[in-house]
Amino acid sequence: MSYTLLIGEYAYSDNSFRGWLELDAFGIAFKPNYVPLFSDEFQSVLAEHVPASALPILLEGAPGTDALSWEGAATVEILAERHADSALWPAKPETRETARALAARARTGFTALQGLPMNLHERYQGFQPSEEEQSDADQLTALWAWSLSASGGPYLCGAAFSAADAAFAPIATRLITYGFEVTGLARTYVEALYAHPSFRRWHACADAQLRKIDSFHRDLPSGSNSDWPRPPVLPGRHYEGDVADAINEACPYSGKPIVADSLAEIDGQVIGFCNQFCCRRGMADAESWPTVMAMLERSSAQAAMTG
Repeated sequence: MSYTLLIGEYAYSDNSFRGWLELDAFGIAFKPNYVPLFSDEFQSVLAEHVPASALPILLEGAPGTDALSWEGAATVEILAERHADSALWPAKPETRETARALAARARTGFTALQGLPMNLHERYQGFQPSEEEQSDADQLTALWAWSLSASGGPYLCGAAFSAADAAFAPIATRLITYGFEVTGLARTYVEALYAHPSFRRWHACADAQLRKIDSFHRDLPSGSNSDWPRPPVLPGRHYEGDVADAINEACPYSGKPIVADSLAEIDGQVIGFCNQFCCRRGMADAESWPTVMAMLERSSAQAAMTG
């Protein structure tokens, strides 16, 4: 089966983030297709896939094919039916029931907290939550603590990441963006989410995407976006040298030829990419991309053999 997932901005589109995790984290092959939010293209896509009113939209095939699903909760169930071995839901019936209840709560609850825009570009300083927002944050972390205590963690339903965790991931980012206090089991859980490879890949794409939508930003001082809870990353910077200095000829993401304005020095080695977005997401978190790491490791191994 071949899928395309139409998604909005990586930094801002929380439901797109959920959709990405529901595919990427469970090894279901797909291609993301970016549609700029609030653009003419965005409105055209929604009109094409009536009755869709938001992204993501899951297509069965390439862009231009009919929508398989345009609603998040339905997408999970469709994927779970089609890919029974993907473990979107836990195998044990009682644990699966809990996971479904948690996912439903994530999608429909915590409305004050989810009313704060998701924004992976920011770590605000001095945000003062409303009483309703703080109450939601308290209820959220209490719910996580209850589930983690019962399952043993590190994820809500045990050792394996499930669709329940995908549902909560965008809400967890609000706690970090707006500086809510996170302690105990909730803190450990947020660390587990941010360390998950698919979460890291999405966040790297958000780092790489330069478009800013003012309505998602607050007029508050910005803090560091590189400390807790994100794990450390390999050092990366833009490389201004010759394309011949790269250890590769094809982009690790697309397989297309690398270009001179999209070179990065990552962990001391030069890797080329097919465009600047690919280059920036590689620099943002190389370890989250297996294809990038495979190139780095192969080059290091070859150097050791010849050296």
